[in-house]
Order: sequence, then structure tokens, then C-alpha cells
Amino acid sequence: MVLVTAGAGAWLYEHLNGNIKSVAIDDGAGGKEKADAFGRTPINVLVIGSDGRNNAADCKLGGGCGSASSTVGHNADVEMVVHVSADRSNATVMSIPRDTMTDVPACKDPDSSQSTVGYYGQINSALQYGPACQVKTVHQLTGIPIDHFVMLDFSGVVKMSDAVGGVSVCVSDNVYDTYSHLKLSKGTHTLKGDAALEFVRSRHGFGDGSDLGRTVSQHLFLSAMIRKFKSAGTLADPAKVYSLADAATKALTVDDGLGSVGKLVGLATDLNKVPSKRMTFTTMQTGADPTNANRVVPAAAAKSLFAAIVNDQSLSDDGKKKTSASPSATAAATVPASEVTAQVENGTTTSGRASVIANALIAKGFGSGTSTGNAPQQSSKTTITYGPGQKAQAQTLASALGVPASHLTQGTTAGVVLVIGGDWTTGTSYSSSSAPADTHAAVSDAHAQTADKAKTCAKVSPYKTVEINGVPMTPTQAYAAASNKKDSAP
Repeated sequence: MVLVTAGAGAWLYEHLNGNIKSVAIDDGAGGKEKADAFGRTPINVLVIGSDGRNNAADCKLGGGCGSASSTVGHNADVEMVVHVSADRSNATVMSIPRDTMTDVPACKDPDSSQSTVGYYGQINSALQYGPACQVKTVHQLTGIPIDHFVMLDFSGVVKMSDAVGGVSVCVSDNVYDTYSHLKLSKGTHTLKGDAALEFVRSRHGFGDGSDLGRTVSQHLFLSAMIRKFKSAGTLADPAKVYSLADAATKALTVDDGLGSVGKLVGLATDLNKVPSKRMTFTTMQTGADPTNANRVVPAAAAKSLFAAIVNDQSLSDDGKKKTSASPSATAAATVPASEVTAQVENGTTTSGRASVIANALIAKGFGSGTSTGNAPQQSSKTTITYGPGQKAQAQTLASALGVPASHLTQGTTAGVVLVIGGDWTTGTSYSSSSAPADTHAAVSDAHAQTADKAKTCAKVSPYKTVEINGVPMTPTQAYAAASNKKDSAP
């Protein structure tokens, strides 16, 4: 029995592994996550929903066909940055509207050899040059390190929703999106198959009829799927677990770093550690593109959202965490700068950092004996180590640079040594470049909502965003006018 069970397990493992499609991405194309003080690193994954139609199922679902097996001609209909904190206590999912205009960097897709020298255009078009280009573009726009991606197509959404046994969603009013074909009566419905895809693709049924409204309804759908996945009935049923694993591995294309069952299970395990109430869904804040009213650009508030993710801050704490260093957190200056010299060491991968900081210190009046060098090893955290009786000099140095008192440590060797860590890769003031982001500003106008909100309904658009026989009308009016069309779900 043991041998049979082990043999079946090995067969299933190899079967699931064989389902997975993986693609290499350029090393460092999306940056690298920073470790916290305990050496733990966050996880940042770019989730891509492709509008590709390369097979019969996708052609039927998408209402048209493509011919290439690569991503040439494909766009990223959905882009979400999934951030799991270093301590796995919280997560943020940030949608980037597909209509966002940005600089697409130089890219070459190793699969198709399709290349670009770079251009200014719609962010979702970067996928035409491969998933790695999409990763690189999002990293360049947001500054968020991303070293993994997960991509699925139309049929993948259908497979995943069916595997979980359907996803329960609520709509605020009767809705009929004549473009995505979603037709639902007011209230709660369990979406499977085509209905699930119609819901997540609907951009004319919700909000203002743009991609911004669609991101919010997608968050509601994913929140419901997460709650279903976390339910005991799902995880305790071996048949359901296998069905989910089989559907997921068939539906997804991932980077090589996630290209095995073991690695995907590890990612799923990390995600499962985060309670639903501490998973925050947001949408990047946007403003109208000055040159095209039908396109958007990141709003000023988006910088706070990006910074919060980069700094590994939870957005589910409702701004309870401090948003800046308090005076007591920064060492007080007790010795004149002219009496302090420091050894400045670069513990980052950014060349020249020690010289930049040392020159800034000399300009502030620190001793001309201030010197530079490379740290013995890379450091994730900026530190100041001082010798016996030199705490006052270290405090003066910390105060001048905005380094918190918690970063100071007494050593056994004379001298004051500043090691610049990976938490300070730009600027000459630690507090301005590395202070926590304002989490209130980060979620302002970002449609933030946690995944545990089961009673929230997708708000049907009150505007005339759809039409029947050339007559513009609201989705609710269209529902009444299409009484002969069957609803997408009971």
C-alpha cells in the first residue's frame, strides 16, 4: 500500500509539473526585493491577464482568433502587483489600469525575437515583447521590485473558477454589459465558466464604464475566490485540492523561478498565511492623460502607494503605523560636526554611494578625514557603529543624515563607521528617501478594500455605457431591454 501510494503521488507530481509552462525573465529586470532586519524578504509577483486568443477555447471566449503561439500582438488586459510582506502577516494587491500611459523600456522577447528600442505608449502593450518586458515596464513605472510573474488567459479564468466550485459575487442592480455579454439580476450569484470570465472582463457594466471600474469588480471577484479557497471545505477535500492544482498548473504561465509544483506550492503556502482581513486590494491612482482624454497617467498620490509597497508597509492597518520618524527616534546631535570624522562604507549594489554620502557630510562641515570604502559584505540595513566613548559623535552623524537611533550600535574598535544598506540606495538624507510612506495617502482614491468584505456588491454603472441596436443606455436599462436573453448565472 505504501508503494502504491508513493507511486501514485509521484505520478501526480510529475503530471502537475508537466502542466506548467515557464518562461525565463532577465535577471534583475524587475529589481530585487529588500530583506528586512531579520533577513526575510517580501514577495512581489506581477499577475498578468492576457487577451491572447491562440487556441480554440480562447478564440471562442474572446470572440476572435490569433495565430501566433507567442505573446506577439497580445496585450495585458489585467495587471496586478501582488505584494506579500516579509513577515507574511499582510498582503497588498495593486491593479494598474490597462489604459495607463508610460515609457516602455527597450526589450527583446527571446521566444519570438520581437524587440523594441523603447517607446511611450499604453502599459498593456509591453506584453507584445514578452512577459519579461511587462515585468520590466511595471518595475520602471512603480519602482517596485518584481522578480516573479504569473500569466493566465481567458480559458484560464474559466478553469480556475470552475475548479473552486464557482465564485460568489453580488451586483448592486440589474446589469447587462453588451460588450462582455455579462447579464445578471440584482443580488448575489455564483459564477462559473463563461459567466466568471464575462464578469472579470466587464468594463462597461461597472463604475464609469472605463477600466477603473473593472479593476474594482475584479478585486471583489478575487476576494471571493480567496475566501472560497481558504474555506475548510475546499482545503480539506483531496479531490477539490487536486482539481485546483490541475486547473492552476494548466492555466498558468510563470517565470522559471515558479516553474515547478514545489515552488508554486511554496507561493500558495505563503499567501495562505495572510488572513483575509489583512489582504488589501487597491487600484493605482490615476489622472487624465493631458494629450488623450481616453488614457490615464499615474496621479501624484500613486507615489505614496508605490512607496508603501516598496517599504513593505501594510495598508490594512488604517494608517495606525507611524508615517515618519519622530524626534525621539532620531539620535540627537551633541558634538559639533567639525569634531566628527566617519568611515563611510557602501553596503549596497549601487556603485558610488559611499562617495555621495561622504561628500554630503563634508559639505555639512564634518571632518575632512571622513573617508570611503566598500563594506565587507552587502547589508540590507543602514547602520552606524561607534567605538567606546564615541556615542555622541555617532549621534551627531545620525542626526545630520536622519538615521534613526535604533540603527546605532556600540562596537569594540575605535571610530565611527557608517554602513549604507540596501534600505538607502538614493539621496543624501535617510529620512527623506527611506522613511515610511504616508499610508493614508497611499490608499486615498485607491478604492482600497480588504478581502474579508463578503457583503460588498459591485456597483453597476449609472451611465449610458452600453447600447442595443445603436441606442445608448445604462447597463440596467439594457437588462430590461434584453428580456429575451438568458442571464449569465441563476
